[in-house]
Amino acid sequence: MYHKEKSIQIKNSASALYNNLGVLRIAPRSLTYFTVVHANVVNMVSASWDGLNYSHRQLQSKEPNVATSTSLIMQAAFCALPSRDLLVVTSQKGIQIYESDGSTMVYWHALDTPDTPTGDSSGSILVFDVPSKGSNITLSDVLKGHKKSITDIASECSGSQLLSAAEDSLVRVWHLSIKPESLSVEVAHLHNECVTDTQICGAKFCDGDGYAFAVTGYDLSEIIRYSQS
Repeated sequence: MYHKEKSIQIKNSASALYNNLGVLRIAPRSLTYFTVVHANVVNMVSASWDGLNYSHRQLQSKEPNVATSTSLIMQAAFCALPSRDLLVVTSQKGIQIYESDGSTMVYWHALDTPDTPTGDSSGSILVFDVPSKGSNITLSDVLKGHKKSITDIASECSGSQLLSAAEDSLVRVWHLSIKPESLSVEVAHLHNECVTDTQICGAKFCDGDGYAFAVTGYDLSEIIRYSQS
């Protein structure tokens, strides 16, 4: 089972955005990066695995020919590529791409219209079987674990565990397995956590094995963490 650990303080509270929590593990340096969006700023925290050292950085939205942009940031997400890790920030005016530690912006692309995130308002999670090649994608399962809109979904590295969060203040952990005879996905519920009186904005696993996960909520100035005991 999971238990609550010491929270990580951030510079600003979290905006009420879906998927408003980014987590990236840097194993060679024993660090974990966290990102939380507030209005036109990305709050970034670098946390050591022993919980002794934290460093903070703030990234602001950009737009052409403007010294200080007020363009709202819609999402900040880490992108793990085979050759490098990047932090991608999407605002109402453009897409900013940074090195994973937020130190250097390596690319900026203007957007003509805002890129607004959407989610499943029914609270259902759709599970699809996706082949390694071709377009023969089929709906495998519909999970009914939440009563209100889904705000975030994440999986750990192996893909055997799924984390879901919703506006019903619930965070659920699911186990995914492949049926050998049909190669279809089978899903089982593992854990349920109620984050009381919190509008959950983001939820992510903090490691590759699903041992710990983190949650952020609207107007909270902390990142709530849970780990298995």
